[in-house]
Amino acid sequence: MMLKAHLKNLVFTVFLCLLLFLPAGTLAWAQAWIFLALFIGCSQAMGLWLLKTNPELLAERMKSPLSADQTARDRLVMVAILLFFCAWLVFMAVDARRFGWSHTPPWAQVVGAALIVGAFWGWVGVLRANSFASATVRLQEERGQTVISTGPYAVVRHPMYAYVVPLLIGVPLLLGSLWGLLGMAVAMPLMAARALGEESLLMNGLPGYREYAAKVRFRLLPGVW
Repeated sequence: MMLKAHLKNLVFTVFLCLLLFLPAGTLAWAQAWIFLALFIGCSQAMGLWLLKTNPELLAERMKSPLSADQTARDRLVMVAILLFFCAWLVFMAVDARRFGWSHTPPWAQVVGAALIVGAFWGWVGVLRANSFASATVRLQEERGQTVISTGPYAVVRHPMYAYVVPLLIGVPLLLGSLWGLLGMAVAMPLMAARALGEESLLMNGLPGYREYAAKVRFRLLPGVW
């Protein structure tokens, strides 16, 4: 399983390099290398942690985000998210490195790096609390799925998506693209659409979820939505 995970990360790393350095027109982009080291390093560390603590969840999360057993709505939203992510990185490379339309000071780049690490740290807490955190939206009857209401799930109903927020802020700050922050205007509606689709499935198919939703009022941001 770990060999498969390493190969998957290698392919993903090459893909990220193409998305960043080709539109940037150069390999001499220190911020992009730091981003890759943080993003891939944190992903690998999280995979190793899951392999040790919850290999069944690791296997579940290693599945493709596009599969036959997910809802058609979730498949459509995931395609939109993946396309956004690719276009977002390309745009920031063009902005920050090729044309220099915007930039961020060193202190903001440090803040950006900290936010990226913070996002991964938050996802670790989510995975520790929820062994059913699949990459696709589906009912996991074969795994005996139950409602999770502890840890970050006691605060918001979709903490996995909530921790995308520091990533959406941190990556543009680190890469030096202030215009990249506008990606939140696209990404957040997509996260909201996925959360609503997941809730529709869970409300109708997972016993106890309606009661949980009535108790934990907010989906992504406490006090907001």
